[in-house]
Amino acid sequence: MSQQGGSPTGHEDDWWGQLYDDSTEDTGPAPAPDTLDDRFASVSGAVGGGAGSGAEAVDEGVAAAGSGVPAQRPGGAEPAEGSFGSGLTGQRANRLQAQAPAPASVLGQASAPERLQPPAPGAVPAPDRLQPPVPSSPPAPDLLDAPPPAPQDVPAPQDRCTATHVDLPTLPPESVDYVGSGPPTYDAEPTALPSADPDDLDDLVADTVLDGARYGACTLRAVSVRGDSARYRGEPRRDSLLTARFGTGEQALILVAMATGARATPGAHRAAAEACHWIGRAVGRSHARLAEDIRAARRGDLKSGLHRLTDRSLGKLRASAAEQGIDPEEYSATLRCLLLPADPECRTRVFFGVGTGGLFRLRDGDWQDIEPRVTDAAGDPVVGFGSLPAETPEGDRLTMDLGITTPPSPYDPAPEPPREPFRFRASVARTGDTLLMCSGGLAEPLRGEPDLCRYLTTRWSGPTPPGLAAFLADTQVRVKGYADDRTAAAVWEA
Repeated sequence: MSQQGGSPTGHEDDWWGQLYDDSTEDTGPAPAPDTLDDRFASVSGAVGGGAGSGAEAVDEGVAAAGSGVPAQRPGGAEPAEGSFGSGLTGQRANRLQAQAPAPASVLGQASAPERLQPPAPGAVPAPDRLQPPVPSSPPAPDLLDAPPPAPQDVPAPQDRCTATHVDLPTLPPESVDYVGSGPPTYDAEPTALPSADPDDLDDLVADTVLDGARYGACTLRAVSVRGDSARYRGEPRRDSLLTARFGTGEQALILVAMATGARATPGAHRAAAEACHWIGRAVGRSHARLAEDIRAARRGDLKSGLHRLTDRSLGKLRASAAEQGIDPEEYSATLRCLLLPADPECRTRVFFGVGTGGLFRLRDGDWQDIEPRVTDAAGDPVVGFGSLPAETPEGDRLTMDLGITTPPSPYDPAPEPPREPFRFRASVARTGDTLLMCSGGLAEPLRGEPDLCRYLTTRWSGPTPPGLAAFLADTQVRVKGYADDRTAAAVWEA
């Protein structure tokens, strides 16, 4: 058959000529109404009362049209030729299929209104149309009928964790502002800033200094905080803190130095800073020898060498006071230092210094005060000043105390101001230990307030060291009656 409007190229099919030949009499309108709309209405009325729906009837008509089989009319009547049977052209069939709804086999499932319509009594719905929608997740089984859990998921009888009781680790308490009998006198936060000199801004001291590191088997946290009294009065922090690493790799040596200037002196913060700088330079220049002595556990060499370095540093501090025309007593500072080797195989921790403060160790949940004790050495007794009897058994007087003070000899050198005794301690750390070196501002409340010891024990006994912010919050927990600067360095042993 040729394309419409074109000239015939070959033999035409007989059925085409019979259908559209002018001599054929039945090519006009059918005597009975038999259009597409009429057949749709006829089929819908015939099956309207049955079990199927109008959509099913249309599906059957479309299937019959596509297969070339005439659709049966109600009452067994045959369709008129050329209307809806074998005479239906491909163009009309395609248009009819496009207008009619697709069958269930094409859509995969019935439309929403069909799923909501209940089936007629006695009718069996088609399996591909009335299947319930698949849920997104299977419904939970009834707990009473659920099977027991798999044997491998059930803990052994000797385990502490059971189905009805779980032992959770004890969490440390939240950070508090103060401990003891009552709130301190001063506010918890800084109030006034120290007075500044526009021509000497390097002399300013920050309210708080915070630092930390981790080397070898130890974790370091260090902090220096201005006391409540100095914050209220606008005075600079008298404590100074220095943390430094000398060397590289496992040969490195970490120094933590803290100093406290003399109370009620204008240059106390400068004296403390100079003391830290002088001892830092001395240790840094000798760090290789010091690290070797620590690894070799040469306690005698360490003590004598560090004693010389400390005396040299404090001597330079006194010389600086003389250059400034200041009394050495007013330009002095206490000094406390801690040496930590970076070698993970070395667990020796060395403490040395002069002056008051504290050295504590938290081991197995108990605080130990390991500050080196210094015994006051008494000199030889002096005759006539109560050390010996005033007279012999025979009654002879040995001396006569007239209350006259003997003037000093002009040939003797002027006496130096009394010096603090040198303190030294070298100890081997254990796994889980926490070593705390601090100035007097924290050592005194630790020794005088048991609640502070208990609080820090709970906070610092966890499996991991606290972060910098948590360590700062812990070290500035206040106690009534203690308002000095606080400087502390803590070392957690992994």
